[in-house]
Amino acid sequence: MKEEMLAMILAGGRGSRLHDLTNKVAKPAVYYGGKYRIVDFPLSNCANSGIDVVGVLTQYESVLLNSYVASSGRWGLDSKGSGVFVLTPREKADTGLDVYRGTADAISQNIDFIDTYDPEYLLVLSGDHIYKMNYDEMLDYHKAKGAEATIAVREVPWKEASRFGIMNTNEEGDIVEFQEKPKEPKSNLASMGIYIFTWKTLRKILVADMKNPESTHDFGNDVIPTLLADNKKLVAYTFAGYWKDVGTIDSLWEANMDLLDKKNELNLGDPAWKIYTEDSNELPQYVGPEANIGRAYIDQGCWIEGEVKNSVLFTGAKVEAGAKVIDSVLMPGAVVGSGAVVTRALVAGDVRIGKNAVVGSADSENIELVAKRVKGED
Repeated sequence: MKEEMLAMILAGGRGSRLHDLTNKVAKPAVYYGGKYRIVDFPLSNCANSGIDVVGVLTQYESVLLNSYVASSGRWGLDSKGSGVFVLTPREKADTGLDVYRGTADAISQNIDFIDTYDPEYLLVLSGDHIYKMNYDEMLDYHKAKGAEATIAVREVPWKEASRFGIMNTNEEGDIVEFQEKPKEPKSNLASMGIYIFTWKTLRKILVADMKNPESTHDFGNDVIPTLLADNKKLVAYTFAGYWKDVGTIDSLWEANMDLLDKKNELNLGDPAWKIYTEDSNELPQYVGPEANIGRAYIDQGCWIEGEVKNSVLFTGAKVEAGAKVIDSVLMPGAVVGSGAVVTRALVAGDVRIGKNAVVGSADSENIELVAKRVKGED
């Protein structure tokens, strides 16, 4: 079976900076934007880009994520020969551990799966970013440049550049140097964790990398430096659209708040680039006669009798009479009891905030995560 390009989504990370949100689920399975999960974005991008075969590599707290992504039809990837395939680590004879030792090792352990489809190109994606991208256009760029590897980059503020892998390029856009989270970055072109490789070239490097005891088996630390050292042609594909690395509570909150901006480039309702997700059986929203709503993003099944200002409410969230939700995100099934006030907070799914309780502050520098029940007045 021959595929021009096959996609592999790295979805095994824990996302420890999301704290309690990822105690029981992998980061790509965390909810975003009312009813979506983070992994919906790379999967939908694949479907919209005409990619038929997608491997999703899971590891940490993978039970829910595995069952979710195994429903290939959710993204229209269920025709003959195509689909979304869950790939988990194999037991290693030397350690006995079922783990991926690094991002490159995750691909190496699944070489046999990739070879089954004999692709000319391999697309490797991070499974935990919010964005829309046409990977087919990126592939056209890869071909036109005659590259062995194409890395999607975007300009980030200089003050944030040291948080990312930085790609330094020449005037033609060829990558001449890679800096992994440098203290003194030479450019502000940050890697987005989106790669297209010519498969034969990458395969040779991965086979050698598996045998190298000094390797960390990572794309940034090992594979990209090896390609550069071998004088392979690496090019930067500059992406100017919406992209958010939702690796922290603050960034996840910000990404949800971006949905309130009418000029937001993400546009979840765009019929030309649909973001697919599981169907919801929730009833429509209920807004009570005394409710006061201003600049809000409200999903199905929400019940609102209080005040909601500049906030995002996920499926089935509830704001009782006299309650106030300001500059906040309520995840699925969250309940704000009567008279309670929630400000600059992210309330986890199914968490109840009790009567007249006060959570968060308009003056706080960081967003408050509420992951456990908050007692209120009896």
